[in-house]
Amino acid sequence: MQRSRDKHLLRLEVADVMKRRRLDQALNMKQFAIAAGISYSTACHWFRQPGFPTFCGVVFWNDFVEWRQACTGLTALKNAPAPNPPQEPARQSRAEWLRSIPPKAARIVAEFG
Repeated sequence: MQRSRDKHLLRLEVADVMKRRRLDQALNMKQFAIAAGISYSTACHWFRQPGFPTFCGVVFWNDFVEWRQACTGLTALKNAPAPNPPQEPARQSRAEWLRSIPPKAARIVAEFG
C-alpha cells in the first residue's frame, strides 16, 4: 500500500489504522483520513460538517458508514446526530444527550457510564 504524501499523515502506519478501522475502534482525524483514503484537509472539513458523527474529536468507522449512507440516500440513519455539537448532560436529560451523540459512542457511554 502506498504511503501518503500528506505531511500530516507521514508518521502513521497504514496497517495500524486499518486494524483500528476493522475493529471499529475510535479514529482521530489523521487516522480517519488514512482509513477513508482522503487528505488530512478533507478529513478536517468533514469533521466540521453538521451531523458528522464525531464524539470528543474521534469517529467510529461504522458511525461514519451510516452517516455516509444517510447522506447519499442509501439508508435512513437510525440515530441521527444533532446538527450542532451535543450539549453537556447538565443542560439536557441523559437520555436526550445519549440520543444526540453517534450510536457507537452512545453504546459505550451507556455501558460504562
